[in-house]
Amino acid sequence: MARNSLCSGDLMCPRIRSASSWTPGSWSRAGTLSLEELRCLLWKHTPPMGHVDEVWPNLYVGDLHIARDKEQLSRTGISHVVNAVAGRSHIDTGPEFYKDLPMHYYGVEAEDSPNFDLSIYFYPVARHIKAALNSPRGKVLVHCGMGISRSAALVLAFLMICEDMSLADAIQTVLSHRGICPNSGFLKQLWELDLQLRRGKGREAEPC
Repeated sequence: MARNSLCSGDLMCPRIRSASSWTPGSWSRAGTLSLEELRCLLWKHTPPMGHVDEVWPNLYVGDLHIARDKEQLSRTGISHVVNAVAGRSHIDTGPEFYKDLPMHYYGVEAEDSPNFDLSIYFYPVARHIKAALNSPRGKVLVHCGMGISRSAALVLAFLMICEDMSLADAIQTVLSHRGICPNSGFLKQLWELDLQLRRGKGREAEPC
């Protein structure tokens, strides 16, 4: 897919693109879209994709290249890294990798498979991101291998749980800054989360 391709020039010098405003879309939690409508929404907009993009104030989604570029992370002021592909068989950065930086590390060992249950991490990661953003000078990078599926799904869940967005609004918000495409299983899990939040469940049991 074109959105998955990486420019060789960008590999040499990852650039962080920022946005000046974050405006939720036109859907509210009163009208959850169908899975098919959500898939169409994801593919309708394909903004240029780099190694990392700011998709919400001080919240960034990126790939393995930016995760390993400690100089760029330091320049940007990233204070927290959420690695959605943690573990020795994936991107094994970990707290030791960032020990020379004033940075907090949070690892999630997730597979980019429709059969993987990412939903067990939705609330823990959302709470971690919220606390990080509320900390002094908090800036959070959530990354996976390419920054389009695992990391994107976790950020969408954060926007739904902690920022009270519908899934459609969360997708529009992120898509206005970065091309994303959570796999079909993750999208279904997010859709189910949206339904739970609409019914007032989940949030009451596990507040952000």
